Order: sequence, then C-alpha cells, then structure tokens
Amino acid sequence: MIISIASGKGGTGKTTVAVNLALALGNCQLLDCDVEEPNAQLFLKAKITERKPATVRIPEIDYHKCDFCGKCSEVCAYHALAVLPQKVLFFPGMCHSCGACEMLCPQHAIREVDRPIGEIETGEREGIRFVQGKLNVGETMAPPLIRQVKSHIDRDSTVIIDAPPGTSCPMVTAVKGSDFCVLVTEPTPFGMNDLQVAIKTVQKLGIPHGIVINRWERNDSKSNLFFKTNPVPVLLKIPFERKIAELYSVGTPLIEHFPEYREKFMGMLKVILGTSRAVV
Repeated sequence: MIISIASGKGGTGKTTVAVNLALALGNCQLLDCDVEEPNAQLFLKAKITERKPATVRIPEIDYHKCDFCGKCSEVCAYHALAVLPQKVLFFPGMCHSCGACEMLCPQHAIREVDRPIGEIETGEREGIRFVQGKLNVGETMAPPLIRQVKSHIDRDSTVIIDAPPGTSCPMVTAVKGSDFCVLVTEPTPFGMNDLQVAIKTVQKLGIPHGIVINRWERNDSKSNLFFKTNPVPVLLKIPFERKIAELYSVGTPLIEHFPEYREKFMGMLKVILGTSRAVV
C-alpha cells in the first residue's frame, strides 16, 4: 500500500512522521518527494548507492527546416514558444514536455532533446529502500521530478511518501494515487487553517486520510476542541517537548531515543490499514 505524508504548510513535522513511520515499520520503501528541499536523508542516513540525472524533454528547433509559420506557438497550451520573423523563442520554465510542437510541426523542424532538471538518489538503511529527488536551483516546476521519483514505487511493498508542503501542484502530484494520506499539522491558527485546506484537497482526490498533531499541548483548549469536533480522525499526538526539539535539531529520529514511539507509530499504521482503500 502507499501512504503519503502531507501538510497544509511547511514546518509542521511532516518529515519527522514519515521517517519515524518508516523506521518503525522497517521493511518498506521511503520516497522523499519534497524535491525542492528534501531532508528525509538528514534523519534516515541511508547509504546512497546510486545517483542518476533527472531530465525532461524540450523542443529543439532546426532552423534549416523551420519556415516560421507559427504553428508550434499556436499549439503550445502553455505559451512556451513564441515565433518571430526569423527566430523562435523558447521559455523552458513554461514547457510541460507534452510533445505537441514536435508532433504538429508541418516542416518537421522540431525534435525533442533532454534537459537536466535535477537528480534522483537511491539507497538503503536496515531494509528501508530510500529514493529522493533533488531539483536543480532555479527550476520552476517540481511535478516532473516528483513523477520520476514515484516511478520507483514498488507495488509489492509498503511505500511511504514524504510529500511537499502546501496544497499546490507538487503536493497533489505526490499524494495522487495514495491509499491513505496522513496530514500533519500543528495546533496554531495558521496550522489549523491550512489543515482544513489540505483536508479539502485530499477529499477532492478521494483519498482516505487522518491527522497527526505535532507540538501538541494538553492545555490548549481551543485547538483541542477543534480536533474533537472535526470528523477526520486523529491518529497520533506528538507533544510539545524540549527534548523532542533537541533530537530534531541534531537529526535524531524520535523512536531512537523514545522506544515507546515505535509502538505508537505501529499503532497508527494499524488504524491506517483498517481505514485505507488498499487491498492488503
């Protein structure tokens, strides 16, 4: 089954939950799809065994054949091409690699070539197969790299996906196809507001989901009332404690210092298995 870990905003502890769940489970696959700022490896410390460049296909113009008819610009839905009297302007940040320009060019003056956008690393730690994407600085679109990271999914394994924060295209690309989505939040006004947006997003995608509250405070009556009245189940509460913050600051997973959390994460997994749409 595929379990995605997402959040409506950054800094809620999404990677903490993803890594600790993977370590508690052991024999699984962990994909870091937060390709603009991957940090699961800081905590997992997997042995990286392979690095491969990630590329997308972009058009290359053959000016010996091009008659500047403008057809390529006309068919490009994303306006990545602009045809001038003696030149074709190409804007790589707007290209979605759909191939329409190459297919529909009357003069066959366009061919697609590879353009590097980042890197994919794979490795392992104690039975956890790890895959992460690293988007090159300056790249504007993360979804193509996220899809390439997800192409490594092993359907015969339990897969944990650390998704990008927010609810825009990168997050949707990462969680799409998941059997269950864990939404990590913090009990603050911003956290709860963005949680509600994230809930609507996964509901729109038809993905079963639950909540993990990070930095939870027992005496916070306002936020506790919110979670009690919200119909989405709370899977786990991680308290607001100095020691937990200290562990995070030095890249130490929670369950390595607090063994009892291994049982808590496995208990969360049992709830997920009982409410997901996966066939296990």
